[in-house]
This record gives sequence, structure tokens and C-alpha cells, in this order.
Amino acid sequence: MKLCERCNRPLRSQKSIDVGMGPVCKKKQEEEDVEFEKIQIKIDEVLDDEL
Repeated sequence: MKLCERCNRPLRSQKSIDVGMGPVCKKKQEEEDVEFEKIQIKIDEVLDDEL
């Protein structure tokens, strides 16, 4: 039985097994990924500030 990569609960549907997460965890992960991208500083931004 496959487990969710985020919460380690058993995955029931084939779609969830293919994705590696259940639908609730997938949504939470997507929201966290968006927030993470907002706070990231890209190397181009750093180099532009130095010039």
C-alpha cells in the first residue's frame, strides 16, 4: 500500500497513488509552494542590485 508523501496516510485512489499525495495534501502543498516562490530571491535580482 502506498502512503502519502506529506502525511503518511494510505492512498486509496490510483490518481492519488500516481501523484504521491491525497487531494487535501496536494492542495496544501500547492499553496505552500506558491508562498515559497513569493519569498524567494533569484540570483538575477541579487546581481542586478550589485551593479
